[in-house]
Amino acid sequence: MQIRHLGITDYTASWDAMRTFTAARHITSHTNTDDEIWFTEHPPVFTLGQAGRTEHILDAGDIPLLRTDRGGQVTYHGYGQLLAYVLINLKARRFGVRELVHRLEQAIVDTLAEYALQAERKSGAPGVYLNGAKIASLGLRIRQGYSYHGLALNVDMDLSPFSRINPCGFAQLPITQLRDHHSNATMTDATFRLARQLIHQLDSTH
Repeated sequence: MQIRHLGITDYTASWDAMRTFTAARHITSHTNTDDEIWFTEHPPVFTLGQAGRTEHILDAGDIPLLRTDRGGQVTYHGYGQLLAYVLINLKARRFGVRELVHRLEQAIVDTLAEYALQAERKSGAPGVYLNGAKIASLGLRIRQGYSYHGLALNVDMDLSPFSRINPCGFAQLPITQLRDHHSNATMTDATFRLARQLIHQLDSTH
């Protein structure tokens, strides 16, 4: 498993890089190609999943809106939100999409537990929640057995743009972030902890 820390990147450039990386893995058919996790932040942008409905965009205003090829509805990315893009060979790891989603969610839950926060899942609403408010979202694309896109964990950001959308397709869904519950949380520390939990979940045989 290769971990890459990309810093702040343009959303479209990262998306293009993920597709190029995944296409190359399929063409070469090298089942032993290393899986990778890319950590990054994006400048403000709304993204809409490939089957996302535009009625969930209430007022994008001056924030760019992009339709992508991931699953899910509309969400917001901005500075202070930690993106973890998971470029995984599902066949080699011998688990399916539901298992991948479960493991990603569990990695977030376990990361938050390190901050003494008890997070949870919600049936029918992928992501991770804290006291009823969403703190992390998931959106994946699977192509020829390889995943890309991934998860977004709100760490220390301006949450106000979420009020311009129905986050993940849910009207008036409360949104929260790590810094509101743990005043010492930083992006650097959250990245380190989440990376460790993702490696544990994705490399585990449980």
